[in-house]
Amino acid sequence: MRKVVDVNDALDFIKDGSVIAVSGFNMATTPEYLLLKLYETYRNTGHPRDLFFVADSLPAARNRALDLVAKLMIEDNDFGFIRGFMLTFLGVAPNLQRLVIENRVEAYAFPIGVATKWFRNTASGTPTITKVGLGTFLDPRQDGVYLNDLARERKTCSVDVVSINGDEYLMYNCPKPNVGLVRGSAADEYGNLSMSEEAIYGSVLAIAQAVKAQPNPGRVFAQVLYVSRFISPRDVHVPGPLIDYVVLSPPEHHTQSASIRYDPSVCGRVLLSNVCLPSNDKLNFEYVIARRVVLEFISLIEKLGRPIAVNLGIGIPALAARVIMSEKLEDYIVMTIESGPWGGVALSDDDFGVAISPKAIIPMPDQFIIYEGGAIDAASLGFMQVGPRGDVNPSFLPERVTGPGGFPVIAHGSPRLYFAGAFTAGKRDIIISNDRLMILVDGPIIKFVNKPYKIGFNAELGLKMGKEVMYITERAVFRLTNEGLVLEEYAPGVDIEKDILSKMEFKPRISRNLHPMDESIFREGEVGFRKLVEYAIRH
Repeated sequence: MRKVVDVNDALDFIKDGSVIAVSGFNMATTPEYLLLKLYETYRNTGHPRDLFFVADSLPAARNRALDLVAKLMIEDNDFGFIRGFMLTFLGVAPNLQRLVIENRVEAYAFPIGVATKWFRNTASGTPTITKVGLGTFLDPRQDGVYLNDLARERKTCSVDVVSINGDEYLMYNCPKPNVGLVRGSAADEYGNLSMSEEAIYGSVLAIAQAVKAQPNPGRVFAQVLYVSRFISPRDVHVPGPLIDYVVLSPPEHHTQSASIRYDPSVCGRVLLSNVCLPSNDKLNFEYVIARRVVLEFISLIEKLGRPIAVNLGIGIPALAARVIMSEKLEDYIVMTIESGPWGGVALSDDDFGVAISPKAIIPMPDQFIIYEGGAIDAASLGFMQVGPRGDVNPSFLPERVTGPGGFPVIAHGSPRLYFAGAFTAGKRDIIISNDRLMILVDGPIIKFVNKPYKIGFNAELGLKMGKEVMYITERAVFRLTNEGLVLEEYAPGVDIEKDILSKMEFKPRISRNLHPMDESIFREGEVGFRKLVEYAIRH
């Protein structure tokens, strides 16, 4: 059976009320052409309508793919196309966020690793049960997986507390998809799908497996750039019997990331020996924070006597990648990205999820098994608020709907957590001068608060699991203990009472060994971290 068909003929098979699984980590593996043509069909005919989308991450970027569909829905003032969705992250999708905030669609969010696990479990007919989310906003005794009132009313997706052998777990529930929209680089006429030019594998195979599983197996549609007469069996990522229809996409709707159409170093066809990053013209306080995080990684290398594998979250922690590359530490600190790359240079913003010259790329479900099981050595994640017990709100505010992303799984699994962020928020003027931190105008928003808006990391449970937890800012470094936060370091040039303690809603404990932060991280130019690491490895 020849499976390569016209896009309009293929999409005619999608019916009203379908549950559609979509691949995509931002624009990587996102079948943008299929999504846009599906909405075009709805605009022209009024069908299919009342669709419910489920995804492993976010098949969108700003005004691209599903976010562009949301923008067109708003412009048309017609909200019949999407009934609801379960997406893990909405941070780079402002139009989707607006649909959620205005209660136009029912919206749910699982953590990325839970979503990837859910696809695999749905494929095998088993429930998705995990400890990820206990004691946080995902726990049904707090907020659950609901992002708006319409979701709380309809409960198409849900989460329940279950007990197994006396231990509490969370069970995540979502309807089985009967349609799959996925993407590959090429397919043959039998539907065998290769991903040889994609930046990541994502959860493409897991989505196809879930759609095809019993009961009620559905149809899987694959978007590709070209059809090949022959694909090596070792290059086939999804076997042909799991693909029903193959559609050719125009190149502009099949990009490796939001801003990269095709780069051979992104998909592993070329390994660059020297990746040049834009240099910072002047040292700033955010770069100081990233350097302090890397210092903690170096201490861990000294302790373990070997190279380490880490995860770097979005925001300030992502700057640690620049430090690692500029200090030539990539052989000792292997950076991983949620979407599957190991090593290389991780990109940011709408291109997050893609790396230049990675050393390895694995499927996203496998990546998150590694994170949940704690097989990495450490993670540095961002924070928006920290409470007196050490609980962390990563990104939630009443007027912002971002979703959990990969944070809950990584925070649950990583044995060492280095939360990194600015000490205050809002408009500020903080500079580095003469190896000192100078706070000319401080941020008016306090981030160390008595009660975080939502809890993404439960410090009490983290301590019970034996985690090492630190909170690193430009002016202070805290460590989590059974008594709460302990101030261990302060930046040279700051007044502890004026610049730290008075800018917190609670009083931390003060370490008996309180000391200044390492002055080397406040200096212009290369710090010389590689020499520290080489000495530690030798001795």
